[in-house]
Amino acid sequence: MALDGIRMPDGCYADGTWELKMHVTDLHRDVSLRVTGEIHVGGVMLKLAEKLDVKKDWSDHALWWEKKKTWLLKTHWTLDKYGIQADARLLFTPQHKLLRLQLPNMKHMKVKVNFSDRVFKAVSDICKTFSKSDVLSTLTIMHLSYQRSTPGIYSSPGLYSKTMTPTYDSRDGSPLSPTTAWFGDSPLSEGNPSILAVSQPISSPDILAKLYKPQSLLDKAKINQGWMDSSRSLMEQDVKENEVLLLRFKYHSFFDLNPKYDAIRVNQLYEQAKWAILLEEIECTEEEMMMFAALQGDITSIPELADYVKVFKPKKLTLKGYKQYWCTFKDITISCYKSKEEAHGTPSLQMNLRGCEVTPDVNISAQKFNIKLLIPVADGMNEIWLRCDAEKQYAHWMAACRLASKGKTMADSSYNLEVHNILSFLKMQHMNPDPQFIAEPAVTNDINSECLVSPRYLKKYKNKQVTGITRPGYIRDLISARILEAHQNVAQMSLIEAKMRFIQAWQSLPEFGITHFLAKFQGGKRDELIGITYNRLIRMDANTGDAIKTWRFANMKQWNVNWEIKMVTVEFADEPSLAFICAEVDCKVVHEFIGGYIFLSTRAKDQNESLDEEMFYKLTSGWV
Repeated sequence: MALDGIRMPDGCYADGTWELKMHVTDLHRDVSLRVTGEIHVGGVMLKLAEKLDVKKDWSDHALWWEKKKTWLLKTHWTLDKYGIQADARLLFTPQHKLLRLQLPNMKHMKVKVNFSDRVFKAVSDICKTFSKSDVLSTLTIMHLSYQRSTPGIYSSPGLYSKTMTPTYDSRDGSPLSPTTAWFGDSPLSEGNPSILAVSQPISSPDILAKLYKPQSLLDKAKINQGWMDSSRSLMEQDVKENEVLLLRFKYHSFFDLNPKYDAIRVNQLYEQAKWAILLEEIECTEEEMMMFAALQGDITSIPELADYVKVFKPKKLTLKGYKQYWCTFKDITISCYKSKEEAHGTPSLQMNLRGCEVTPDVNISAQKFNIKLLIPVADGMNEIWLRCDAEKQYAHWMAACRLASKGKTMADSSYNLEVHNILSFLKMQHMNPDPQFIAEPAVTNDINSECLVSPRYLKKYKNKQVTGITRPGYIRDLISARILEAHQNVAQMSLIEAKMRFIQAWQSLPEFGITHFLAKFQGGKRDELIGITYNRLIRMDANTGDAIKTWRFANMKQWNVNWEIKMVTVEFADEPSLAFICAEVDCKVVHEFIGGYIFLSTRAKDQNESLDEEMFYKLTSGWV
């Protein structure tokens, strides 16, 4: 046997080489390479690709050291510098892997995330897929974080992505955002790029009943155990491909929230607030609950129209007249299909009515109910005529067109009034008005009230039920009456205004923005709670939630962590220092909350530049 073929007891060969064991995850194949400690990581991957002899793009692949939970991303480093020896086992695996995220609206999506990036960077990249501008995404990043899912806390899968291929809007030819590319084929989005800005109603109170609800402050503290370390990668924190993680607004300091440009973030914030209230994660009074329910009623009741309508393009050089289509009116868009059965496919014609001119063309005696539309396009205006068969159909479609031209949907509180006014106007034009004719609103007040209040208040109303009343729906009607009473104060709000008011009311609740952790304070004999908000720390009684002492961040000199005993110490300018040990949670999580809020407080409100990622790590990591 040749000298270089003799294997020594330590696994090395006589020529100084040794076998490096690797597993190629894509091929489910184990491979060994003869290497020396002086070879750099890039050279190892090159030799591995040559040995595999498979035609494949390996550019996204990297080496992962299982035992040390470390990515070998510095390809110019040698194996010796990384400390890799013959007993190491490496994975050759893609850096980008699929992850299932549950958004604040409880819907799920699958995204490809870089498992080798630090979580802060991974969240940043995810946020950029949610908006059309870099400014939007950078303003969103700091308020989103991963949280490990708790059994029973999330609903069934909703949104899934199928492609990341760049596509273009069929209506105006503009490039679609990654959101559109990912959600365009989802049954929920139906090709609408703004799906993340739209709120979906809760279909049944059974959904609320089945979801996890914290029963005490200690339960709320346990929920916060799951926040992930922003300075380490997903793989370093044992996250597996296709695992479910929660994506939430972590810091309750909402930077530069602008409803005009930030519809997606406003909606997701509204959703997080809504579920926090419905699942009783934050306390509110009965009056406040009814106000929240009234605002939800406007937000979730988004009517749609669907009917056979005749369509005509007068500018087209043709002798043909009106052609009948199955038309759907959703948000501010009309989609025309050849038949009702083809409504799930690609529409033959689609019109976005924002900014269009709407003109009535009605002749009662001739039973002519036409709507003339002048729709702005890149090279001028498109003229489209719609012909309805009857007065009620005309009133509904005319009212929807008028609102859509202003960028409003049928969820707007003025829609019912507009339909009513149109029908009343048509009634006055009748030569012999039918006394039986009544101009009824298009949408009734038949709200699903049991889905708009938390289970606790639903139970409270059931306990109020009058003895002897067994009429079906009595409790629902009782709650609906209270909600409609509260609705009078918010009836004139637009959809986005209602969401903003909901968020503002959420922020006004006494418990808003307090993140609880179980802790043992220095000198204390029992477990207590430490509450962290955007501007202060609160020592709290674990049973009652009463504040024992409060410390303002403005008075803070510095904060440190003794990583050996897991103790957080905070020093103040003019009072004794605060020290506590975290129970049931890594003190790094608490440290990151404090540092994150300090970081947010340093940002000017007129800033548009990208986030200072390294500054964030310095304030939150403790060792950088």
